[in-house]
Amino acid sequence: MNGTISLFLCGDVMTGRGIGKIFPYPCDPQLHEPYVKTSAAYVELAEMGNGPISRPVSFDYVWGDALEELAEAAPDLRIVNLETAVTRSDDWWRGKQIHYRMSPENAPCLTAAGIDACSLANNHILDWGDSGLLETLSTLHRRGIRTAGAGRDLAEAMAPAVLEVAGKGRVLLFALGSGTSGIPVEWEAAATRPGVNRLADLSATTVRRISDRVRAVKKERDLAIVSIHWGGNWGYAIPRAHRDFAHALIEEAGIDLVHGHSSHHVLGIEVHRGKLILYGCGDLLTDYEGISGYEGYRGDLALMYFARLQVPGGRLVNLRMAATRMRRFRVTRASAREAQWLRAVLTREGMALGTRAEQRQDGRLELRWNQ
Repeated sequence: MNGTISLFLCGDVMTGRGIGKIFPYPCDPQLHEPYVKTSAAYVELAEMGNGPISRPVSFDYVWGDALEELAEAAPDLRIVNLETAVTRSDDWWRGKQIHYRMSPENAPCLTAAGIDACSLANNHILDWGDSGLLETLSTLHRRGIRTAGAGRDLAEAMAPAVLEVAGKGRVLLFALGSGTSGIPVEWEAAATRPGVNRLADLSATTVRRISDRVRAVKKERDLAIVSIHWGGNWGYAIPRAHRDFAHALIEEAGIDLVHGHSSHHVLGIEVHRGKLILYGCGDLLTDYEGISGYEGYRGDLALMYFARLQVPGGRLVNLRMAATRMRRFRVTRASAREAQWLRAVLTREGMALGTRAEQRQDGRLELRWNQ
């Protein structure tokens, strides 16, 4: 019997540093950054721009209007890139300028949004060392949140999160991290060492290795997703190597959706052979509010991506997007003008990729693509 599976996807979710400071159980506020020495400074920046934040906040506070969007869309699965260690470890990674963490006691902020799975193959998950990663894994797993892309050893880091959708089938979430996003080579997991599933490169050999892993576990009606942290933080250009790699994952490795992140703003979208490629989803939840620089990219604006895929086969049925804006460390609905700005960006950047965005009567965006 044929059907569909619906997914909620987004870019980076960062619940540490300034945001961790406003939760009921903040970590030690000391930071090891070149210019900012306390997490309270990020709260003050946000308040200077948009007004006071009464704290401590409830665990669902930061999701704001996103909760209503999620309830209305009712996706089968909710998947995010969690760019924060969930730990009280003090073993901060030397040589790195930015370190994100929130205390395990604040982990209910993730279950408050019903998150099913987190991609962890990113450049912040080991900010607080091996002990911080291990505590992150145990905390998330205790709360029923599946993880992919990092583990206690290489086997766990490479293994997919297997997500069951009752009456519909399974979704296999593989997570990969590229050194182009700033993941140190020392973070690569090994047979007896915790770490991330870090890609050596984006070569044909790497694609074949991923293909072998996917085909070893993927069954006929399964959907396979690759969540990949790659590229720099700013700029709309999509490297040719990224496009070639995404295409090869679909053509050769049996991947049905490529979920890219690392960019601090949304990037163009492609549909290749009927399969969705999100090259960069932007930042949904961060404490960057009030930080100057790169204003032209509107990093405060983001999208919640709601994709519906055919089962079996994984072809994209539709992609609808809700435009959001961070304000006082809370996800709020973007204004009609801001949503229109995002629509224009997606259409401009999607032109070379064969896609465009249209604005619906309800203000949400919908993807159109060349068939």
